[in-house]
Amino acid sequence: MTRTSADHDTRTSPLPPPPDGADFVVVANRLPVDRDDSGPEPSWTTSPGGLVTALAPVMQANDGAWIGWAGIPDEDIEPFDIDGMHLVPLTLSSDEVVSYYEGFSNATLWPLYHDVIVAPEFHRTWWESYLRVNTRFAEAAAKTAAAGATVWVHDYQLQLVPALVRALRPDVSIGFFNHIPFPPAELFAQLPWRSQILNGLLGADLIGFQRPADAANFRRAARVHAGFATKSSHIRVPENPESGTGAHIAEARAFPISVDTPTLDAAARDPETIARAQEIRSDLGDPETLILGVDRLDYTKGISHRLKAYGELLADGSIDPEQVTLVQIATPSRERIEQYQQIRTDVELAAGRINGEHSDLGTTAIHYFHHSYPREEMTALYLAADILLVTALRDGMNLVAKEYVACRTGEDGVLVLSEFAGAADHMNQAVLVNPHDIDGLKANILRAIEMEPAERRRRMRALRRRLIRDDVQSWSRSFLDTLEALDDDKDLRRWEAAEAKEPPEPTEPTESPEPGDTPAAPREPAP
Repeated sequence: MTRTSADHDTRTSPLPPPPDGADFVVVANRLPVDRDDSGPEPSWTTSPGGLVTALAPVMQANDGAWIGWAGIPDEDIEPFDIDGMHLVPLTLSSDEVVSYYEGFSNATLWPLYHDVIVAPEFHRTWWESYLRVNTRFAEAAAKTAAAGATVWVHDYQLQLVPALVRALRPDVSIGFFNHIPFPPAELFAQLPWRSQILNGLLGADLIGFQRPADAANFRRAARVHAGFATKSSHIRVPENPESGTGAHIAEARAFPISVDTPTLDAAARDPETIARAQEIRSDLGDPETLILGVDRLDYTKGISHRLKAYGELLADGSIDPEQVTLVQIATPSRERIEQYQQIRTDVELAAGRINGEHSDLGTTAIHYFHHSYPREEMTALYLAADILLVTALRDGMNLVAKEYVACRTGEDGVLVLSEFAGAADHMNQAVLVNPHDIDGLKANILRAIEMEPAERRRRMRALRRRLIRDDVQSWSRSFLDTLEALDDDKDLRRWEAAEAKEPPEPTEPTESPEPGDTPAAPREPAP
């Protein structure tokens, strides 16, 4: 029988740990650096962002390494060190960028995991590329990790890596964190390769999610689609003769990510930032109320819903464009994917129509910008805005909401936050909205505009208090401390003892056909 890569034989021989391996290994789709080719020689700078902020101190203290793609296709780059981190670049071909990244990761998994806002596409060639790239990442991790190291894998692009690493290096501890939502079992069922994804993730000792609901969805998928027993946050993963891995207990629970609150707070207090915020308001005509939207240009962000509500408020005279203005920043994203081209067209048509109907000489209803801004300018914009609108239709967390709060050092401003963003779970002092309810969204925008200063301060003070306590450093410590405390042997013995007293939760098998019925053939994915 001839095997395709989709029939990949997962049996592997464990690899010995390298003599000079890293004690802490991060595996992510991208390296935490950007390359600057403007000078005579290429140079690298550390990317701004919460993940590198959270993990850089851990890497520096534990002889750490970061494995990922440098963002440049078809180019082999040697490992290098920067800011106390050892980076191990992996090569992706141009074809793999199309099939693994733009295809399976962002046209199959991304829409499926975001409530099928647009229809996911299922192509076997994309899956085969995803498998190949995940195998490459896993092999690099296995060759980089020291004996007994901690390997922390990140996000939906690399869901097969945990099991592949476990087969190659059974001596290491493996964590996985999913930065985006995990869908209900009924939606996850659409994925033709659902069993492979579940088995891949369950190679980890600890699987982290943004929300308790996401962790519950995953545990239920493990029961329904893999038949594994669960108890509370634990999943019993049986021995796998094909990969040669033994039985273990995996834990799946929520670890909501956060932002680098101290750094953002300090930046917002800088005199130059304060002056720039005042300049921004002046450049916009000193409106009484400045509303801000900051999003990647993505169909999950609800930008069209926001513009519809804002346009109707202008049309019915509830707000005056001479007193209220909206600044919408839509950062370019995945521009070669058809659905992203369409959402850009829709958003820009809506913004243009609203400006055409409601702007005048010297007065602009919506200031729309389709480009990114440096961190310093974003901090000034957060400081300048009276209201931040977050109207995501589905979002793992939404760190923009937390960045805004971190920058509100004067303890004023109003956060209008979608209840479908993970941040809503622990930012309930925000004005929570259902972006699908346009009338409700309009009413809550007006509520934010008209809110009394004392209520604004009370809400923002409570939001900031929690954010100062639960920053991104706290998130990484919580995850890694939990991973370190896990003990497979003890967990298995504890599970077996508990099982003798009380059976685990039922596995919810799919309904069996009646005698004489012919089971429906599974839907064949497109080539």
